[in-house]
Amino acid sequence: MTTSKTTRHLLGISGGKDSAALAIYMRDREPNIEYFFADTGAELPETLEFVDRMQDYLGKRIARINAGRDFDYYMKLHKNYLPSAQQRWCTINLKLRPFEEFAGNDDVIQYVGLRADEPQREGYISTKPNIQTRFPFKEDGITIDDVREILEDSGLGMPKYYEWRSRSGCYFCFYQRKIEWIGLLENHPELFEKAKEYEKFDEQTGKRYTWSERESLDEIEAEKDEIKAKFTLKPSKEKKHKNLIDAVSDDDDEEDDDSCLICML
Repeated sequence: MTTSKTTRHLLGISGGKDSAALAIYMRDREPNIEYFFADTGAELPETLEFVDRMQDYLGKRIARINAGRDFDYYMKLHKNYLPSAQQRWCTINLKLRPFEEFAGNDDVIQYVGLRADEPQREGYISTKPNIQTRFPFKEDGITIDDVREILEDSGLGMPKYYEWRSRSGCYFCFYQRKIEWIGLLENHPELFEKAKEYEKFDEQTGKRYTWSERESLDEIEAEKDEIKAKFTLKPSKEKKHKNLIDAVSDDDDEEDDDSCLICML
């Protein structure tokens, strides 16, 4: 890989397994790589702890970007309307724009951790002409098993939240499955309560604004035992899964999502 000396090599760490493994993978392949983390102000404690551990392991500073403008700041700008799969203003304002500001007008190669065993997914990848996006795992045939091996061999292992969650991103991410909301309730009840506070009911229009399109968090909480029983009774095939991510990645009764690459990898 030969590029001009002025080209910057940037890799965003979301707190997820794929971007973490890619950071490790690229550390010795591109010595001038710069790492960054866009803190939304709504990260899980496990995510922040994992990013700190990543920084220690990489031996290089992970730049924190967002300039103090967190989710609540942009929530007010959007008149307290929740983001959704159709209106992903959270990703645009808290991930994509901070990255483009961090890149500036420099010639940049952005490295993204999309794996070789994943279908090509749409996502918020910059279209600025000075930013070139590369997918090293796709180029080199790296799969989920390789990602797990990279993380285990490094001593970092998988982020702890994967025991009850299948993705990184904000604690109230609208792409979560019901069982993941129950995981948040049981592991971080205070964050579950905070997520509930964002939901609202418009008495004039009768419209509800909830994280889940189908029901409110109060309703999901009321169904807790049923959701857990249904998930437990689903054929986990022949194997017992240690982490939730292993149990839901093969098949699930909820719709597949088109989650944002810059948030979730």
